[in-house]
Formats: sequence, C-alpha cells, structure tokens
Amino acid sequence: MSFFSNSVVWITGASSGIGEAVARALAKQGAKLVLSARREDELKRVAIQTGLPLADVLVLPMDMTDTTSLPAHAETVRQRFGRIDYVFQNAGITQRGSVANTDLSVYKQLMEVNFFGAVALTKAVLPLMLEQGHGHFVVTSSVAGKIGTKQRSGYCASKHALHGFFDALRAEIYDAGLRVTLVCPGYIQTPISLNALGPNGQAHGKMDQHQEKGMNPDRFALELLRAVSQQQEEVYIGGSETYGIYLKRFLPSILSRILRKREET
Repeated sequence: MSFFSNSVVWITGASSGIGEAVARALAKQGAKLVLSARREDELKRVAIQTGLPLADVLVLPMDMTDTTSLPAHAETVRQRFGRIDYVFQNAGITQRGSVANTDLSVYKQLMEVNFFGAVALTKAVLPLMLEQGHGHFVVTSSVAGKIGTKQRSGYCASKHALHGFFDALRAEIYDAGLRVTLVCPGYIQTPISLNALGPNGQAHGKMDQHQEKGMNPDRFALELLRAVSQQQEEVYIGGSETYGIYLKRFLPSILSRILRKREET
C-alpha cells in the first residue's frame, strides 16, 4: 500500500502544469482527489486522465480570488469525503515587467492570486483539519520565493509572502498534529510563462526558454510526493537554478552580482 493510499487530497491549479502532474502521481498512489481550478473542461480532462473511479474524484471549479466562496467549497469537500488530509496549493500566476513600467493593479492581482487566495483557502480548511487532529498543507512557492530576480518583482514578493505566512502557521499548528511543506520549484516544463502578466496586465504570451528546458513535471511531482511523505518542511526541486538559494544564504554578494548581469526573458 502506498503512502497516499485512500488519502483525500485537494489540489488547486489542477488543470495544468504542476497541479495536473501531481494529480496524476497521486492517483497512481490510490488517493482520492479534489481537482480545482477555474476551467471546468480542463479539470474534467485531468479527472479522466487519472483513471480514478467517479466516486474517488471530485471536479470542483473555483476562482481563488473569490475568497468569500472558499468556505462553501471546503464544506462541499467535507460532505463528499468526510475529511481533508492534504491540500496542495498550486494556483498561481507569474509576471514579466520592470518595476518602473508595471502598473500597481498588476501587483494587486499577483497578490490576490498567489498569496491571499492561498491564505483564504487555508483558513477555510483549517477548522476541519484541527477538528480531525491531522492534515498537511503543501504550498507551491518558487526559487523566486527565496531570491529576487529582474522582471518578476511582484511575483517574487507574492512568493516571499507565502514563506512568512506558512512558516508562522507551521509553528502554530504543529502540536495539533498538522504539517506544512513549502516547495520551491526551479524551472519546470509548464505553460506558466505564457500567461504571465505584462506591465499593464496583458498576457506575456511567450514561452520562457529556461522553462521550456526545465524539469519534466511528472518527475517533479514524484520528488514532491517523496518530500511530503517524509514531512519535509521546505524542499527545493529543479536544476542548477536551485543553487541560487544557497548562494543567497552563504554568498549573497556573489548572487547579487550574477542577478544584476543576468538577462531575463
């Protein structure tokens, strides 16, 4: 029997990229899945891909920025499965634009999706997990949640904010039997850069060359599930770009020089 067998796992951002890959990996381990994102048709496609019986997968479309609706969605999951063992929070959007040229509305949108949505969903699920006496929040941050890079100031800020919130939450709920894992992906082969917000909120519409050559999302998902099963508090998954986190910690001036010279796409 696998570690996640019969676990109830809620996945946001499940319609593509990391969320979709995690759904496939968990299905192979016998988990019961709740798949959430805005696009219901894509969620249904992923549900079919998992090969799970209808009783073991719930397609639950939702918008993470509609925070007032999240408690009702949590109740829907509770009524369907009776509990929530894991919440994998993958919903997010990135950015391409300098600080000088980026409209304030873009920063607000990035924080609404990447930070406040995750906070609101956590608060919606937390009472049930506390009542259960167990539960695990798995939150997708980024290498950009540990270092700042050109053209992504709002994205970096939103991911940095996740670390502050979920580190504090971990300290508060540990003795209640709940766990938190923050994952910092490097470059993973997903379409996230295509939908990046430009300086005025327009879609970037270009595939990042580093993203295109990044880690296969299915491999990433397996490494993430291994880390979660080991209850790791923070994990870095990707290629050589993850070394930047260690440079930031031990040789920050060298990293700063590298980032100043680096041309971002």
